[in-house]
Amino acid sequence: MSSPRLKVGLYAFLVAAVFVLASYRLLRRSDSVAPSKDQVLIGIMLRGLTEAHYQPEKVDDAFSKRVFDLYLKHLDYRKQFLLATDVEQLRRYQTQIDDEVKRGSHEFLDLSTKLMADRTKEMQGLYREILAKPFDFTVDESFQSDFEKAAFPADKAAQREMWRKLLKFETLSRVSEMMEAQEKAKQAKPSIASAAPSVPKPVDADAPTAAEPIRTPTEMEAEARKRVLKYYDEQFAEMNEIDANDRLATYANTIANTYDPHTEYFAPKAKEDFDYEMTGRFEGIGATLREKEGLIYVDEIMPGSASARQGDLKKGDAIIRVAQAQAEPVSIEGWHTAKAVTLIRGKKGSEVRLTVKKPDGSTKVIPIVRDVVVVDEKYAQSSVITDKGQKIGYLRLPGFYADFNDNGGRSSSDDVKKELAKLNAEGVKGVILDLRFNGGGSLTDAVSMAGLFMESGPMVQVRDGQGRTQVLTDNDPRVQYSGPLVVLVNKYSASASEILAAAVQDYHRGIIMGSTSTYGKGTVQRIFDLDEALPTELNNVKPIGSLKLTTQKFYRVNGGSTQFKGVVSDIVVPDLYSYLDQGEKESDYPLKWDEIQPARYRPWNGAPAIDKLRANSKARVAANPSFKMMDEMVKSMRKRKDETTVSLKLSAYRTEQQQAKAISDRYEAAQKSTNALAFSPLAADVRAVGGDTVKLNRASRITKTLKKDITIGEAVAVIQDELK
Repeated sequence: MSSPRLKVGLYAFLVAAVFVLASYRLLRRSDSVAPSKDQVLIGIMLRGLTEAHYQPEKVDDAFSKRVFDLYLKHLDYRKQFLLATDVEQLRRYQTQIDDEVKRGSHEFLDLSTKLMADRTKEMQGLYREILAKPFDFTVDESFQSDFEKAAFPADKAAQREMWRKLLKFETLSRVSEMMEAQEKAKQAKPSIASAAPSVPKPVDADAPTAAEPIRTPTEMEAEARKRVLKYYDEQFAEMNEIDANDRLATYANTIANTYDPHTEYFAPKAKEDFDYEMTGRFEGIGATLREKEGLIYVDEIMPGSASARQGDLKKGDAIIRVAQAQAEPVSIEGWHTAKAVTLIRGKKGSEVRLTVKKPDGSTKVIPIVRDVVVVDEKYAQSSVITDKGQKIGYLRLPGFYADFNDNGGRSSSDDVKKELAKLNAEGVKGVILDLRFNGGGSLTDAVSMAGLFMESGPMVQVRDGQGRTQVLTDNDPRVQYSGPLVVLVNKYSASASEILAAAVQDYHRGIIMGSTSTYGKGTVQRIFDLDEALPTELNNVKPIGSLKLTTQKFYRVNGGSTQFKGVVSDIVVPDLYSYLDQGEKESDYPLKWDEIQPARYRPWNGAPAIDKLRANSKARVAANPSFKMMDEMVKSMRKRKDETTVSLKLSAYRTEQQQAKAISDRYEAAQKSTNALAFSPLAADVRAVGGDTVKLNRASRITKTLKKDITIGEAVAVIQDELK
């Protein structure tokens, strides 16, 4: 939460910045024309970044090069449009962008816009020409699917060849999907007929029917090309809708992103979408989305939502096609998030079928019946796991929520305190606090929550750009829970999650368990409405948008930052996401790790024997068939991720897909054979709902998908070891 002093200070300098900007423009121009929207936007943003960012950068040639490199990446990340000669034209501005923004001009932006418009028109004709002829999938050739490894085409002949292979790959993948569906339908038919020969057969959504006869490979190839053509027609229609305001917003956001990954510019519409998605109050699948490099990715799965209950859609999946029930899928590659959600959202009870691309490159069709997102299920929830006659508490926290506007809303630290009281009443012998996929939230709640597990003392340090350090302390000496504690984390545990995990680790209060390390986001951002800083003289440029600005950095009580490195787990267990290069250090221009003076604190009396617990866990994991299969799955995913050259020969491509599917099937079988954990609701929760079966079923949804969670099972074993 921001302090009133900081809010007022930043507001004041933004107002001053715009008045200075406006006065400067009016004085220096002989025609006395007021500054344009792009001049005001870039000017006010740069002033804000320079004066209020945690680590301001000089607006010089180095700044110019950063903006150039990142904007080129945003402009044509797949290297499909611009030629190498176009890039060289743009490179003339590589060290001039700083001069442009200072004088209020935008020659680089103008030239890049013109080049992209010209090449887009050319490519629209090219893809239609290529897709007019059949592809030969018997030719032994390959395609580089990782665009970062590719170079901008040297000339139009090289560009044509790149597009030919790209379109062939797109068509090939769809043909492979059709073949798999048709084979699946053939295998299902005999069993249906033999089981009930005199009864009309039910309709199989994937099976060919009288209206859809069994197709030959040639027919599938023709159909696949039609679908690819439709996709690119829709993608280019989207691109043609991009106007000057969209280009300006992208450019402004690129400038903001060069300061750090979490500093962003929000155009007015983007800010509305951001606010809307953050509420989670709509009928739909219950997932928040983000747009990156031309694809729509799943950013978060809302607890208790339709997506969470269905279970197949995961954070990091790219949604490439959307179908309404049995209707023809619509490709959303290249779409903006705002347009994509109009297809994905829908009325409660209706079905949407999402074709997603998994991080390992495989595709899967996921049917989800839309529902109202149950807001209560995004809050802290707990239950009891009974193991070997012992009760172990399980407490899941999806986020560090708080009522920042003091409207009587809920607080995550208050809720966790209540859950711990209920677990104590159950007589639990240990507690598992699950912070996996918890992206953070309220800093104040993270501090208070840490204090629930230990006596009063410093929990985190916060430092601003001027080097002023504030130690945030929990002043309540009462300990809500004092028994064995395991905190589960993964690569998506970030920000406030890392603060809590770091405090538990530094005080030796419990065991941090999970992936090798957490995300590594150790910075604080605040969103400022730029319109509020504009004087009435500049009403003509409103609305101008908002700026999300990094203003502070977190430090552990031991002095180390949680930024960049994250929190290293005490006990590392295999994780399906471990093959991904995820985390703050993988993003563009992250702030680096550093350390300051440690705070004065006294470790917990009765620290767990971490070395012995780690050794026991390592031995168990090595002997566990499910963890072994997970390790094989992870290795397969990493291999597929690293081997980015894809065969364009149908037989070879299908063999690769079938091998990946076989490993995935073995992993799912191993998961099913795992002994289910004995979850049960808390007695206090059962009494609270008064026998309402709907509420009881809703409360049990969270544990339904966790009963076969082998990581939770290992956490239970670690607590049992500690109890011994």
